[in-house]
Amino acid sequence: MTDKAGSSSSFAPLRQPIFAMLWTATVLGNIGSFMRDVASAWLVTDLSASPTAVALIQTAATLPVFLLAIPAGVLSDILDRRRFLIGVQILLACVSGTLLTLSALGMQSAESLIALTFVGGIGAALMGPTWQSIVPELVPRADLKNAVALNSLGINIARAIGPAAGGLVLASFGAATTYGVDLISYAFVITALVMWRRPKPAENALSEDFLSAFRAGLRYTRASKELHVVLVRAAVFFVFASAVWALLPLVAKKMLGGSASFYGILLGAVGAGAIGGALLLPRLRTKLDADGLVMLAALLSSGVMAALLLAPPQWAAVLLLLLLGAGWIIALTTLNGVAQAILPNWVRGRGLAIYLMVFNGAMAAGSLGWGLVAQALGLRSALLIAAVGLTMAALVFHRLRLPKGEADLQPSQHWPEPLVAEPVAHDRGPVMVQIEYRVLHKDRKAFLHALKRLSAERRRDGAYAWGITEHTGEPELLMEWFLVESWAEHLRQHHRVSQADADLQGELLKYHVGPDKPVVHHYLSL
Repeated sequence: MTDKAGSSSSFAPLRQPIFAMLWTATVLGNIGSFMRDVASAWLVTDLSASPTAVALIQTAATLPVFLLAIPAGVLSDILDRRRFLIGVQILLACVSGTLLTLSALGMQSAESLIALTFVGGIGAALMGPTWQSIVPELVPRADLKNAVALNSLGINIARAIGPAAGGLVLASFGAATTYGVDLISYAFVITALVMWRRPKPAENALSEDFLSAFRAGLRYTRASKELHVVLVRAAVFFVFASAVWALLPLVAKKMLGGSASFYGILLGAVGAGAIGGALLLPRLRTKLDADGLVMLAALLSSGVMAALLLAPPQWAAVLLLLLLGAGWIIALTTLNGVAQAILPNWVRGRGLAIYLMVFNGAMAAGSLGWGLVAQALGLRSALLIAAVGLTMAALVFHRLRLPKGEADLQPSQHWPEPLVAEPVAHDRGPVMVQIEYRVLHKDRKAFLHALKRLSAERRRDGAYAWGITEHTGEPELLMEWFLVESWAEHLRQHHRVSQADADLQGELLKYHVGPDKPVVHHYLSL
């Protein structure tokens, strides 16, 4: 097979030895993690009869990602990713080791289980953005999409195997052995990371420190209306869909009369359904746009919750969970794909971290909320309310259309370097940038409309304030101004402007009259 053919293959990234090694280790590690989660979710039903305590396991696992997603995204950009991942894996191994010890000594309690699940959630929160960020380092650019797809496939392979294996080991040998298997899985991941000889990143004079990168990510998120739409749609979907995840241990045990192994089989069915949904997704995309796919996922999920209300036979419940897995992967892949499509490279890690924060925040809040509803109104009532709510929300928010993500976000590099009489220290600021336009009165309305669209780009790329003024003596002379926190941040702004932004600026210049281009001034605070 030629290189070209290999690049076109879905499995071509596995020809890269480092990617194949890390991918395999990650699948094994995720299998262990799913086994641990099954043990914890089932064990808490023996330690406490409260639905709230059961739902708190899901909350404890997802809340750290909500709290730490943005810092984790920043850390993934400014630290050595290999060493950072090794440190996180050691933390997670310590969590599983502690769970093993407490379970073996008979000292495990609902409180300790929730607390250790929370610490494990911290590790997962720190790890998530970094794992996504290292993929472009491991494969050629032509194989990047296939590598991302393989990572998704690996997670669902682990989701299909891990819960079922965890349930069987838990039923046969107990919680301590299940946690022990998870502890062993971390050895494979850490060994693979140690064997990865990651090249030292080149030094960058404009590299960001933690606080400046943090602020830049928040500024971008605040100014990006397209990202706002994705975040709202994700939050609405997952806050309702979280009900089935939070209450599934109780559904398996109390409504379906199942054991720990049956609960694991149900979770395995979700993973198998997700694999099937992922394979079916390319065909669905030819018939449905992103909004249609999210609607389909919502209807599948709500339909499964409604069907579980009837307490079907165990074999039928397994089939229903296959459908749930398909709906879940359709929603996850579609919303995540839209988020990636609208984010430029320079802020993609932080933007995805914010998406993960919203996703896990909705899951955490929803899980706790549905646990309280189940405790107050009963398990069946909680599932019914969630199913009806998800269907209604899907119909209402379907009108809030997801962005197409078709803009060219590659850097345009069309801004000339600013003129300086002498070198400027990078930490000097704030910086005021002024741009003078001369616009005829008849064109002013159209010009201001285009300029308002451009103002969002200024804010996304680094400006924290923006405005437009007119000259009192010459009404046709208009001045756009914006403030950037430092000279270094303004230089970064030069490299962040995308080709889509350049096209918008070109449209704006149609209204500028005069022999020369608009005059640009830079002013530094004294």
